Amino acid sequence: MILRTLGLITALALGPFGLSVSSGAQPPKIPRVGYVLPTTSAESRDYFEAVRQGFRELGYVEGQTIALEVRWAEGRLERLPELVAEVVRLKVDVLLVGSTPGNLAAKNATTTIPIVMVGVADPVRSGLVASLARPGGNLTGVSLMTTEISAKRLQLLTEVLPKVSRVAVLTNPRTSIHAVFWQETQEAAQKLAVRLQALELRGPEDFEGAFRAATRGRTGGPLAFDDSLTTAYRNQIVALAARSRLPAMYGFREFPDAGGLMSYGTNIADLYRRAATFVDKILKGTKPADLPVEQPMRFELVINMKTAKTLGITFPPSILVRADHVIQ
Repeated sequence: MILRTLGLITALALGPFGLSVSSGAQPPKIPRVGYVLPTTSAESRDYFEAVRQGFRELGYVEGQTIALEVRWAEGRLERLPELVAEVVRLKVDVLLVGSTPGNLAAKNATTTIPIVMVGVADPVRSGLVASLARPGGNLTGVSLMTTEISAKRLQLLTEVLPKVSRVAVLTNPRTSIHAVFWQETQEAAQKLAVRLQALELRGPEDFEGAFRAATRGRTGGPLAFDDSLTTAYRNQIVALAARSRLPAMYGFREFPDAGGLMSYGTNIADLYRRAATFVDKILKGTKPADLPVEQPMRFELVINMKTAKTLGITFPPSILVRADHVIQ
């Protein structure tokens, strides 16, 4: 009887396949996503929430079926390589990285961890992917394609300011894609008989000097190139434009939401929400090289009427009828 009982206990312990079964078995490993943003947590709260919403829509539960390792560069692009390297060392399953500089840093940091890019102006010209249809390598994601609408933004600004002859351009020499922005804008400026004044912003310490130069130059701008720096410090940029009484054109609606005059571009929060879909497909086994890079299909014109009144600007009916959002 004792031997028969011991045999029964042993059989239960070994399980049907002769393997030890422990009641304290390790829970299944949940995928970890490294999330690196160039801006501050305060300024990019909407982007972060958009990614989380995207995961929720796909059925993920944060902390249970997916984990996010988040790092913020606080608007300092020079910090991006170290932040990306830090997340790579954690051996995350996927990297989700914002901005062109951030993704260039990610590409240099790893050739094995899949990278989902978002907020990249032109991934082909930036050297991140071979083509949009066949990205190759370990990168894919959502493109801004803003190089192609730089000319459109200048055109809209001249429609609002028909007498303008000189436009200041806020550009960051540390952002390589801005050279392409400048070329596109310069070609449009020649057709519109407008001269451009480049105002270089390498960091927040350059903001006030740039706006003083714009005021001295009697410009009708500024036109702000899409950049992580200006996006991270958009409240400061908008405040300086208001203080200098300069009507400005921006790329994203977050600027007129903060008091800027107008913007024309894609909805960045929506791009971040879409990026979650790429992460999901990769976690389910699809290779980044087999996922074509998405381009935004819709651009929105946003104007701030309160700011326009403060600056004494009247939007022509041709602009108002095309506006997607009017902030009163």
